[in-house]
Amino acid sequence: MCEIFCFNSNKPKQLNQCLECFYNHSDNHPHGWGLATMQSDEFVIDKEPIKAACSQHLKDILSNPVVGKNVFAHIRLATVGEIISPNCHPFVEADDNNRSWMLIHNGTIFDFPELDKYKEKENGDTDSERILLYIIDNVNQFEKDKNAPSTIKERFDILLKIVSNLSKNNKLNLMIYDGELTYIHSNMKESLYYLKNEDEFLVATTPLDDDENWKQVELNKLFGLIDGNIVFESEEHDNEFIFTEEHEKAMEEFLKAIN
Repeated sequence: MCEIFCFNSNKPKQLNQCLECFYNHSDNHPHGWGLATMQSDEFVIDKEPIKAACSQHLKDILSNPVVGKNVFAHIRLATVGEIISPNCHPFVEADDNNRSWMLIHNGTIFDFPELDKYKEKENGDTDSERILLYIIDNVNQFEKDKNAPSTIKERFDILLKIVSNLSKNNKLNLMIYDGELTYIHSNMKESLYYLKNEDEFLVATTPLDDDENWKQVELNKLFGLIDGNIVFESEEHDNEFIFTEEHEKAMEEFLKAIN
């Protein structure tokens, strides 16, 4: 599967040290890397379908200060989709009100037929990109029915319904950003952690240093973050994902095929 990273804060911070530690895990996640930062209300996206440790482009980026209030990163261990640039995270898509959405995913969708129709629409061939297209369609339909843009609370409720349904029988560790609200979700034990410092959150698949204050993200809940604080927190759903031998065999077969 993959590793994911998110920084959410009320003020810009230089994150080179955290990112270098995160990308150092790429030996076990060699199929691509990605980085997204918000600059002047626009996403700046860099990604490549190669191991992060082997990327000169990433080295060049990290040789300069990486500063931001909302920063997302990903290293890929492919379970669905070829090793090509369109399959690298983050994914970005605009809704009908020209709001840009960004998504990174750690997991695999084993069972959710409603995503299948997006195979013809996506740029790559990953289940993760299909999730984003599905979200966009749901937001568009809500706003069409309302005949007005959604509020952040309405979007949170839309996302909550989606992750509650989509998480059944699927590993769904997600980080999503809609330009205002950062959404965090995990449904597998010991697969996503956070560190809270004043008005900032750092979230990653594994703790990035020896700080004793790293805590596991609560399972089966959707969180909404703004400026380093939780503004929305859902009730728990019942769809904890348990990794089985069947899942492991499916992943091994895919990795053999791409190798």
